[in-house]
Amino acid sequence: MTESSRPRAAEPSITARNAEVRERCPFDDTQDFEEARRGFVGTAESTVVRDRDGNGVWDLDAYDFLDQDCPDTANPSLWRQSRLVARHGLFEVVEGLYQVRGFDLSNMTIVEGDRGVLVIDPLISAETAAAALALYRRHRGERPVTGVLYTHSHVDHFGGVRGVVSQEDVDGGVPVIAPEGFLEHAVSENVYAGTAMGRRAAYMYGAALPAGERGRIGAGLGQSTSTGAVGLIPPTLDVTRTGQSETVDGIRMVFHLTPGTEAPAELNIHFPDRAALCMAENATHNLHNLLTLRGAQVRNPHVWAHYLTEAIHLFAGSVDVAFASHHWPTWGRERVLTFLSEQRDLYAYLHDQTLRMLNQGLTPLEIAETIQLPPTLERAWHTHGYYGSVSHNTKAIYQHYLGWFDGNPAHLWEHPPIEAATRYVDFMGGADAVLRRARDSYAAGDFRWVAQVVNHVLFADPDNTEARALQANALEQLGYGSENGTWRNFYLTGALELRKGLVGTPTVTASPDLMRALSLDQLFDSLAIRVDGPRSWHADLAIRFHLRDAEPITVRLRNGVLVHTTGAAPDAHEPDTEIALTEADLRTLLLGGTDLTDLARQGRAEISGDPGRLAELLGYLTAPDPDFAIVTP
Repeated sequence: MTESSRPRAAEPSITARNAEVRERCPFDDTQDFEEARRGFVGTAESTVVRDRDGNGVWDLDAYDFLDQDCPDTANPSLWRQSRLVARHGLFEVVEGLYQVRGFDLSNMTIVEGDRGVLVIDPLISAETAAAALALYRRHRGERPVTGVLYTHSHVDHFGGVRGVVSQEDVDGGVPVIAPEGFLEHAVSENVYAGTAMGRRAAYMYGAALPAGERGRIGAGLGQSTSTGAVGLIPPTLDVTRTGQSETVDGIRMVFHLTPGTEAPAELNIHFPDRAALCMAENATHNLHNLLTLRGAQVRNPHVWAHYLTEAIHLFAGSVDVAFASHHWPTWGRERVLTFLSEQRDLYAYLHDQTLRMLNQGLTPLEIAETIQLPPTLERAWHTHGYYGSVSHNTKAIYQHYLGWFDGNPAHLWEHPPIEAATRYVDFMGGADAVLRRARDSYAAGDFRWVAQVVNHVLFADPDNTEARALQANALEQLGYGSENGTWRNFYLTGALELRKGLVGTPTVTASPDLMRALSLDQLFDSLAIRVDGPRSWHADLAIRFHLRDAEPITVRLRNGVLVHTTGAAPDAHEPDTEIALTEADLRTLLLGGTDLTDLARQGRAEISGDPGRLAELLGYLTAPDPDFAIVTP
């Protein structure tokens, strides 16, 4: 490793800012550490979780360095949070209710029933979920899984399901419970824009960064994402209303639906016989994202705050512990009430104050720089922006109400990045002049400005080695000073790619299970997204698929748009080709797993008309790029 490619030490200005954090924050408050240790039963003997080929997908000891004092290269507040989140093992929450924490980005909760256990949120990967269940069984006995529950539609809450239960188990009667709309959102999020989200998630969770004081120390919500096999077993029981009660293996649950909060489909769970409340991901020990940096639909803090108020009214008077699918529980009725109330006030304050300033004419950038949390919320550790941030959450609220445009006509038709960068650099006297002044700003500790201005040089000339080095150094310093774990990972991963090249996308969430779970409508929609519009402007073709025991589906490509209709359509166009086959073969055919000629040869497809039209249609599809550039053009 050359000297220029190595991580650098913290600059004096970052060291000073991190020292200010130590003075400002209540580090003498150790209750979180006591509660993160409470109920510890034990942890795994093997510290590395491996896949079937022997590749490591999770390392339990990767963050042992966090037991040291915080170095200058990390924000002390984030270091504290990472120490708490990195604690791994099996923990008893209340009698008969356990959590395995630190085995993935999320927690897996295990509730003991009459015959076996209910598994809530089986992590991201089958390997980590299996390891978590094995840890539980080593201490509590070989109890079968008698139910699975997904609290919401994000992959870290269902992806490891095949590590705890099989499709045969589910077919044999093991229920899989989820909130209404779960499957639609779980599948669409990871397929429609899944490639771009996955690439950006590589930055967000810092999977390519080495764990260490100058690299990955955690993402605030959890340490990082495991890299094993992602799966999905569709739910067999939907929760459709608040107050719905279900009993699985003697475990009584009352559900609280919270759609449009942290996920489009989400729920909280009250266990009345245990005086326990699962808050899913609606109340965790940090400020959450209203718009996650990997990309997603904008979340509505007004709705989020409303459902937290509703949870307080429904449950706070009858629970002695609140726990979530991340972090550690909160015990004590009064403390639960305070925790939920402050979480509610956090999202409500950001919503209301952003709208107040928005209506005074402030732009997203101005609001983000102006807004401050009330002192009571600022003092509470669980409101800190380790995962979401006040800065990017207020911009998300603005986007939710007014979109991307701030109203200034100068921003209505700006040049795209490369063209704008070329002009900026020319106006500023050329790359040498920009870099000369940027080095002065770097020496002055103005890394934020260095990153902004040198970005123009990079987009005008991505091969400028001096610009790459200076930008990497500036991003690195911004990462060292960030309290937000995902900001740190974005900055440091950007620095890593500028120094060493693309790191790619370590985790692929659009697994075979998710592709199989697409409805036919979603499958055709996912193909329409891939059509190369300009190349197919002049194409006009129609294909009708005849399925057994289902209405025919007609697809038509015209004007660069792929439209599908089921059954009779008012604008029906006589198909060029008709193909009769099973739904399973249609799915395989459209996903590239087989060829129409092979299906016909095997007697599994009957074709009338021009069989070449399907090949023509599929030829217009483009492949997404999981390794697109981010910090360079």
